[in-house]
Amino acid sequence: MKNNYGLGSMVEMKKNHPCGSNKFEVIRVGVDIKIKCVNCGRVIMVPRAEFNKKIKKVLEVQSD
Repeated sequence: MKNNYGLGSMVEMKKNHPCGSNKFEVIRVGVDIKIKCVNCGRVIMVPRAEFNKKIKKVLEVQSD
């Protein structure tokens, strides 16, 4: 399955962040994906393979 997320996309993860939100903004795409929590602003870096397993759906795609 090809995910259509990119820089600036809003994604929903399967598990909630400790602050209670499960919505994140993609701020870096590469071998690792860097995401920022929409609620508290915390930044998390996740390997791409792990990110693809943990993503639930893409909420908003940012077109470049």
